[in-house]
Amino acid sequence: MADDSGVQPLQFSCEGGLVLNRSAFTLEPGMALELTNFESDINGGYRRINGFEKWNTSLVPYSNLSSEAVLMAASYGLTEIIAARGESVYRSTNQTSPLNGAINNSVTTITVDATSGFTATGTLLIGTEQITYTGINVTQFTGCSRAANNTTAAAHSDNAVVTQTWTSIDSGRSNAKKFSFRRYNFTGTDKLIWADGSNRASFYNGTSVTDISHSSAPSAPSIVEVFQSHVFLSGQASSPNEVFFSAPYLETDFSAAAGAGSISIDDTVVALKTFRDQLYIFGREKIFKLLGNTVADFQLQPVTRDLGCSSKHSVQELGGDIVFLAPDGLRTIAGTDKIGDVELGTISKPVQTKFDDIKTFDKIESVVVPSKTQYRIFFVNDTDSTTFTTGIIASLTQNGFVFSELKGIRPSCTDYDNERQPQTVVHGGFDGYVYLQESGNTFDGVTINGKYRSPDLTMGDAGIRKDMQRIIINYAPEAAVNASLSLKYDYDSPTSTSPAPYVLNAGDVLALYATGSSVYGGGGTYGGQRTPLVRQPVEGSGFAVAVAVDDTAASAPYSLKGFQLEFGVGARR
Repeated sequence: MADDSGVQPLQFSCEGGLVLNRSAFTLEPGMALELTNFESDINGGYRRINGFEKWNTSLVPYSNLSSEAVLMAASYGLTEIIAARGESVYRSTNQTSPLNGAINNSVTTITVDATSGFTATGTLLIGTEQITYTGINVTQFTGCSRAANNTTAAAHSDNAVVTQTWTSIDSGRSNAKKFSFRRYNFTGTDKLIWADGSNRASFYNGTSVTDISHSSAPSAPSIVEVFQSHVFLSGQASSPNEVFFSAPYLETDFSAAAGAGSISIDDTVVALKTFRDQLYIFGREKIFKLLGNTVADFQLQPVTRDLGCSSKHSVQELGGDIVFLAPDGLRTIAGTDKIGDVELGTISKPVQTKFDDIKTFDKIESVVVPSKTQYRIFFVNDTDSTTFTTGIIASLTQNGFVFSELKGIRPSCTDYDNERQPQTVVHGGFDGYVYLQESGNTFDGVTINGKYRSPDLTMGDAGIRKDMQRIIINYAPEAAVNASLSLKYDYDSPTSTSPAPYVLNAGDVLALYATGSSVYGGGGTYGGQRTPLVRQPVEGSGFAVAVAVDDTAASAPYSLKGFQLEFGVGARR
């Protein structure tokens, strides 16, 4: 039996997230110097994130160029997405059902196994043929028009897959830019309102689209919000400091006689956000809030005249706060115990260097993952491809915000819907597809490059050489894991030799808690043991050592819970 009498342990839990603003001597062992495509696990540790996949297998149709990005991807109702691309707006679900019986190239009633989840009217895709329909029953689409949208009618075999695809609901939106949109319900009908910066704002009520063409309404707003049963529009190029609001409950009426009006601030309006019965108006250099219910009692109050918002698409509500991108990083606006008092806080200091590297602000996107109390911001620009597009995850925990880095997601627009079950997080792509986040183990077929690196650990004495013996890894796999474990000696010094990576999977590691060599629990089945302890003999020595984990191939999510490093004490430098 090996003599372990001189072996000393260092045990730490993975907590604290990515921290880049502290020295090596002040970093806690559980913090991370690299944490890419991991997130703070709500059950503790660092979890490799889920992937994303196509929400619908059909491209959103383009208007003029195939390079047109998706300008809006907004959840509507229980199953639909409203998407904009080029000059048009479309609706669809992602429902599919197999044909129940073969059909020829001319039938106008199409029978499937079930039509549940499809819209009452819409467009179908079978093979390469698109078919519009005007009605449905439990198993049939009726009033079908074959060879729609310049496709070719064809016969289709039994069990061929019938997919809902995109149906145009609005067109002629020339020179449309990225959309701003809001869901609302004034009088019992769910509606979606949008603005694109070049055309009239419009809203959809589930049946048709209506333009807001009142003479007192802005003709080309880029910002829309709903507050106290008024529609608020701003971002008009000709009046950049003005916010227009409709009459109460009447989104098309902007007449003063009906209770509509406008508000001006001494700054360019960047974003609007309703929060706790107040409307926050973000300028480039200042922030205001609007209180009250109608034009009779609206009051505009300054929040701060010292900073503003750098990107309108960075503003999100999260965990009782508003998170937004300011010139000095991510900030929150949080209501305090004092009525009417507002506290501004900077939250991104641990990863501020990542924000200092932002190249442009106009394409930045953000989204919230409500089930994880998580804010994601994507640093999208014109030069970085999808592979090199980065971002930040800010997870709100009991101990405050914990950060990690994103890499490999490049959204052109985003949305999340807290009302849908399960909660829906989507983004539009520059390639014309709409994608569902928090789904799958890859980025639509591309391996997720997950990376973790601990601080450089000196075990309390940077002058003593540590002869590494083994590492005990505490982690929670959700399915098969393809990752490697590495040791980095002496701050990655070129004069220090680091051993080759060790394989972190079921075939090459030994679990401490069970008999045999299973790392996942009794019988080697997933889910038997949630947090296995894995003993890995290691080699090498150094005055400081860091632990790294890297994905090596497509891998299911797994959570790193903690490590125990076992070492012998060598000579003093």
